[in-house]
Amino acid sequence: MRAVVHLLLAVGVFHLARAQESSEILRLSKAAVAFPGELPCPGWSCDCALRQVGCCCATSRMHEVEDLTYTRLTDMWQSIKQLDRSVQETIGGRRVAFTASGIPSMHCFGPFSIDVSVPYNTVSLNHGDGYNPALGVFTAPRAGLYSFSFTAYSRRASAGDHMFFQLQLLRNGEVMASVWEENREDSEDSSTQGLLLSLERGGQVYVLLRAGRMLCGDGAGRNTFSGYMVHGM
Repeated sequence: MRAVVHLLLAVGVFHLARAQESSEILRLSKAAVAFPGELPCPGWSCDCALRQVGCCCATSRMHEVEDLTYTRLTDMWQSIKQLDRSVQETIGGRRVAFTASGIPSMHCFGPFSIDVSVPYNTVSLNHGDGYNPALGVFTAPRAGLYSFSFTAYSRRASAGDHMFFQLQLLRNGEVMASVWEENREDSEDSSTQGLLLSLERGGQVYVLLRAGRMLCGDGAGRNTFSGYMVHGM
């Protein structure tokens, strides 16, 4: 019996609360209709605004904010992806380096009747695939400041032979550095040059053996040509 009484009391309280809610909604609705000022937005519905959460003009405004937020997030995501591509391109582009050694013959390379680029044919490093061992030519995959070095090594086959070499490093056909030796006293000799060069994309650098000169006796890869990009431009 006590449970039934409690149930009836709960039902009564519930209906009383609903009645008070309806009365309050009606009062607010009348106050809104009688409001003399300008309503918050066109098409305002007092009944909708008072009975449902997030409807009418509030919903329209929320949808506008959601659309704007989505558009801005999409634009931001595209910008981040573009930045990531740029960073990857920059980082990947900076991995430009090569090292090559050796000459085609263990005996003598040259002499020739014309200047000939030295095709250093043993490639131990070629990041960026800029060096062509068949031609002995490095082609810059991107513009930047590059560091290059080359070593000329030669020795006489026997006493009294003439040591007679001259190498030049060229950038796009222009001589940038040279090494040479000419004597009958030294049994072997070597010389190294290193320098920094700016290159546009597609610029070429190579080592040239001058006409009538020769490199002899390098069976251990002592003749070398190497380079790397210091930074891009």
